[in-house]
Parts: sequence; structure tokens; C-alpha cells
Amino acid sequence: MAPVLEKQLPGPAGLGDNNKEDEEGQSLWSSILSEVSTRSSSKLASGKNILVFGEDGSGKTTLMAKLQGAEHNKKGRGLEYLYLSVHDEDRDDLTRCNVWILDGDLYHKGLLKFAVMTQSLPDCLAVFVADMSRPWTIMESLQKWASVLRDHLDKLKIPPEDMREMEQRMVKIFQEYTEPEDAAPSSPRRAPTLGEDEAVVLPLGDNTLTHNLGIPVLIVCTKCDAISVLEKEHDFREEHFDFIQSCIRRFSLEYGAGLIYTSVKEEKNLDLLYKYIVHKLYDFQFTTPALVVEKDAVFIPSGWDNEKKIGILHENLTTVRPDDPFEDFITKPPVRKLVHDKEINAEDEQVFLMKQQSLLAKQPATPTRGSTESPGRTASASPRPAGRAGQPSVSSGSPMAAVKKPDPNMKAGAANEGVLANFFNSLLSKKTGSPGSPGAGVVGAGVQGSAKKTEAGFD
Repeated sequence: MAPVLEKQLPGPAGLGDNNKEDEEGQSLWSSILSEVSTRSSSKLASGKNILVFGEDGSGKTTLMAKLQGAEHNKKGRGLEYLYLSVHDEDRDDLTRCNVWILDGDLYHKGLLKFAVMTQSLPDCLAVFVADMSRPWTIMESLQKWASVLRDHLDKLKIPPEDMREMEQRMVKIFQEYTEPEDAAPSSPRRAPTLGEDEAVVLPLGDNTLTHNLGIPVLIVCTKCDAISVLEKEHDFREEHFDFIQSCIRRFSLEYGAGLIYTSVKEEKNLDLLYKYIVHKLYDFQFTTPALVVEKDAVFIPSGWDNEKKIGILHENLTTVRPDDPFEDFITKPPVRKLVHDKEINAEDEQVFLMKQQSLLAKQPATPTRGSTESPGRTASASPRPAGRAGQPSVSSGSPMAAVKKPDPNMKAGAANEGVLANFFNSLLSKKTGSPGSPGAGVVGAGVQGSAKKTEAGFD
């Protein structure tokens, strides 16, 4: 500034020189103010918003927290708020981009009024999150959340002329998309039959931007690492994933949306997602072309796709037609129910024994051969039923009375005890009974009965 001050000092040259110096000083200040004004106008805009929609458990919060650079394990309720730091290295400028995440419960859709207002709508980007680990829910989810956003925009009562201007801007951006390697960014798409000097944008297809929201839309498929699990556990084939991609891309055409497959677990396409978001909101230069080779890393920028390109996927469909209902082909696998054994509580030991004793007491005595005792006579009657001489009586009340031979279903210990008891009873019977007598071969005689007969023999 020293040379400027010297020029502004009055000198001996007279009044004409002073006027000349004043003009030079004003010119210098004008250039400085112009430069400052240019820098201030080129700063990153503040107040940009990302609106995130999706089902509970689809990974909305985890995805946005990962883009933020934070490990987010907690999930809020209603309307969550995060922000992304956006840094312009060329201008050395930094700003924050607001992220609003709506709860998966439709009960909270009214909270959108705090995130999207009439004034902030032109600075919004809508993100619809689809869960690839549950592909049978994708299309229903996309339709539902798109309807929620459309209903909210209708409630804002935006002036028709403003809405029409926003819609035309979306059409222009869609039409002017050009492959990054083919031409400079933001240059219009040219018809191949016209000369280079006759630049015109191509018309939209019949099913393109039929649901123009006036703001950019992006569809993010999360958990794409689950594709391998679907193949192994649920017998999904290439045809299934081609059909899913075809349906999502046709939906994207209707809204003029971009499409990207991501995986937080494998950190796939996360950096690409961030760059595309700041490109759409802050007009950063973006040079990544469409990626359609890998089925779990698809990326389709808004404006690249059309029905002819989607038709390439239809060539691989053999068991389903492109227009078949989505839910008829991509069905939810049956839920495998785990069969749990019913818990059995053991009865108290004393209670069990008392029941057995009561049953034995009520059990009718088994009449022996030749006995005149009635079948209804109980064990409390005389233990000596009428019969042949030497015939040992059987005490039906004794637990051993019913044991005639080992039960094959009995445990080894119980069976052995029965065999030993029968063995000793037979020995006692042989001592007291005469050879060939009926009492000599009785095996099922009770212990008490055998003992009494033995005593009687000695008498």
C-alpha cells in the first residue's frame, strides 16, 4: 500500500495530476472490492438438506453416520438429525450439509414439516433407502416413501410457477447429462444425426420423469453384501438380481433418480456415494461413469439410463417377464420355525410314591389257579386263598407279586433284582414242596408267602 499512498500525496504537478491519482486510487479500490465480492459469492452454500427415507432396520442411520465419519450404533425415534462436513479444497471453504432421517414408522411422517419447508425445498436432496438383504420389500418400500414425500410436497402449497420452474430445472439437468469421458461436465447431450453446431437435448422417454418432484432424487440400496447370502441360503440366481435391478431402474426413471448399491460392512461405494451427493447439492465436478458390471456395486447417475439400456437386463430373464408383478417372482422365503421340546416338570418323589401306593392298594387281587376267591377281593383279605396243598399263596399287595419275568423294557438293575427274587423263591419252593408238586415250580410266589410256607413245613 506504500506506493499508493505516495501517489495520493499532492505534488507540484498541479490539479490535473491530482485528478489522475484519484482515478487510479478508485480503480484500485474497485478491483479489491470486486475480488472480495467474487470470493464471497463463490463460497459453499449453507442450508442444504438431505432427506432420508426407508424402513426400520434398512441401515439409514448407519449409512449416513458412516459418511459423516462416525461410528453410529444408536438409533433415534421420529426424526433424526446428522450432518455431513463438505470441504472445498480449491476454495479452502468448509460447510455443513444437514441430514434428516425419518423414522420407518409412518406414524412419524408429520415430522417432515420440521425438515422440509417451502423456502428450503430447492436446496433438498431426497434419498430413498432400499434393503437388499430383504429384496422382497424393496419395491413396496420405494413406492410407499415416494408417496409420503409427494403428499408432503402437496401440503407445502408451493406456487405453481415456482414448482414448474423447479421441475423444468430437473428435466434440464437430466437431459444435459453426458458421460464424463466423452465430454466436459454439464455439456448438453447431442443428437447423433445433427451437426456439432446444432446442439439440442434429446427428448425424454415416455416413462421418464413422469413423477417429477422438483428436487434431485437418489436411490441407495444398502447391505448389498447380502447378495451372496441370498444365493446360498435362499437359492437366488442371476435372474433374480437382474429382475430386481430392472424394477428399481424403471422406478428411478420415473423420478429421474440416480441409483447406487452400497455396503457399509464391506465399505463398498461409500466414497462414491459421498462424492455424488455433494455433486448434486453443491455442483462439484463428478467424473465417475455408470457402473453396471458388478451386480453388488451398481452405480447409475441421473440422466444416464433409459429403457433401451434397461432392456439389456431383460435378455437374461427366462422364467419371468419384465412386466410381471415384483412380489410374484421375488417372494419372501418361508420362516423356519424352531420346534422346542415341551418342558416337563418332575413330580415330587414323595407324592409319586404315595400315588403308587394308593394304586397298589386299590388293585384287585389276582385269583390263583383253583381259587374260589372273588376277583374283587382285595389284598387286605386272608393271605391264604383256598387251593391245592402245598400251593404257595401270592400276596397281591406285595410289589414283588406282579413280577413273573423280567420286562425287556425295564432297566438292567430292576430286571436283575426281579431275577434274583424269583431264583430264591424257586429254591424255597423246592425245599418245602414235594417233587412234581405244583408248588415246586411256582416262580411268581411272593417273598412273604414263601417264607410262611417254609415255616409251616418245619412245623
